[in-house]
Amino acid sequence: MKKQTLFIALVVSITASLATVMAVRAADAERSVKVFILAGQSNMEGKAKNALLDHQAAAPGTKDLFAHLRKDGQWIVRDDVFIKYLDRSGGLTIGYGSPGRTGMELEFGTAMGDHFDEPVVLIKAAWGGHSLFKLFRSPSAGLPSDEKLQAELEQRQQRVKANNEKHNRNEPLPTIDDIKSAYGSSYRNMMSEVKDVFDNYETLFPALKGAKLEAAGFVWFQGWNDMYGAQDEYASNMEHFIKDVRKELDAPKLPFVIDVMGQNGSKPTKGAMLTIQQAQIAMESVPEFKGNVKAVRTDVLVDKAAEELYPHWRDRFEEWEQTGSDFGYHYMGSAIWFNRIGKASGDAMLDLMGVGK
Repeated sequence: MKKQTLFIALVVSITASLATVMAVRAADAERSVKVFILAGQSNMEGKAKNALLDHQAAAPGTKDLFAHLRKDGQWIVRDDVFIKYLDRSGGLTIGYGSPGRTGMELEFGTAMGDHFDEPVVLIKAAWGGHSLFKLFRSPSAGLPSDEKLQAELEQRQQRVKANNEKHNRNEPLPTIDDIKSAYGSSYRNMMSEVKDVFDNYETLFPALKGAKLEAAGFVWFQGWNDMYGAQDEYASNMEHFIKDVRKELDAPKLPFVIDVMGQNGSKPTKGAMLTIQQAQIAMESVPEFKGNVKAVRTDVLVDKAAEELYPHWRDRFEEWEQTGSDFGYHYMGSAIWFNRIGKASGDAMLDLMGVGK
C-alpha cells in the first residue's frame, strides 16, 4: 500500500511538473508584442543632433530632463523596446533619427516600454519631403484629376527637355504612367516596412523568438510639403489614409495619434499651415474616428529657449549649438521639443488604448 501511495504521488508530481512546463511554453508562444508604427516625413525622421542631446544631458540647466533616459552617465539601450528604422534595428536608444540625430521615437518608445510589461516594437517609416497629397497618398484617395496629372506631366517634360538641352543629354521624357506610379509610393513603402518586420522580427530581434506580434497603434507626424498647394485637400487625404492603414492591418479601430504641425511655436498660425493644423485636429471629430484618433498639438510644446535664440543663431553660434541643431521647419532641431512631442504622443496613445499613463 505504501509503495502504491508513493507511486501515485510520483505520478502526480511528474504530471504537475509537465503541466507547468507546458504552461510556460504556451505562455511564451503566445507572448504578445505590441507594435507601434511611426510614419511621416522629415520631422518623423528626427532632427535633434545626438551631440546636442549629449550636451544637454550633462548641462546643469537641462540634465534633469534627460535623467530617465540615462544610467551611469550613458544613454540607456532598452532591452524591452525594439526599433526598426529602414536599415537600422536594435534596442531603443538615441540615434534612430536622421544620421547622427534623434527624433520623437525616443520618448514615445520609453513611454510604451515603461507602461507595458511585455516587449514593444517600433516600426519607423519616414522620408523627408514626402507629401500626403502625392507620395503618401493612400489607395482609396484615388489619383488626382486627369487635368492635374496632365499639367504635372507637361511640367516634368519641360524640365527634362531643358536639362537635356543645357547638358547635351538625351534623357527620355516621362510618360503619364511615370507620373501616376509616383502617387502612393511612400504609402506602399511604409506598408512594406511593416510587412518586413512582421515577417522577419525573429531575425531582427532574436529576443522575441516565439512571440506573437500585434499592431497596437499608429503615430503620424507630417504636413510640411502639403502646404504648397495641397492644403485644401489634406483633410480628405488624411481620412482616406487612416481608413486604408486600418484596413490593410486588419485593425478597424487601431489607435491613431496625429502630431499636429506646430513649427509656428509660440507665434500665431496662419495661411496654409493653419489649414493643415485644422484638418489634422478635425480628424478627432470624424464620426468613425471618435475615441480612436487623437490630435496632439506640437506648437504648445515649444522649447522656448531655442525659440528665443533661433533668430540670432548665426551670431551666437556656440550658444546655439548647445540649444538647437536645425532650422525652424525641423523644430529647430531641439532635443527638448522632439522629446516633448514623443512624450505627449505616448500619453495620447495610452489614453486611446484605455490604459492610462
